[in-house]
Amino acid sequence: MEPTKKEFPLTKSNYKLMIIGVVTIVVGYLLMSGGGSDNPNEFNADAIFSFRRITLAPLVCLAGYGLIVWAIMKKTNE
Repeated sequence: MEPTKKEFPLTKSNYKLMIIGVVTIVVGYLLMSGGGSDNPNEFNADAIFSFRRITLAPLVCLAGYGLIVWAIMKKTNE
């Protein structure tokens, strides 16, 4: 009886893609940050509801989550 070769379910390329996905998510959350005011009596709607915070950042985060899911599901033949 031959000893069976133990293989990990994920390969090096899967882990690289997952790291890229995590970095993409972090970038998305950094794009969402900010827009606050030093004065609590002042409200700056243009800073809070900007295209970057309302549209771009959530799309970047979703792309990162999608990349992580794809990296986990991707089957490699290495």
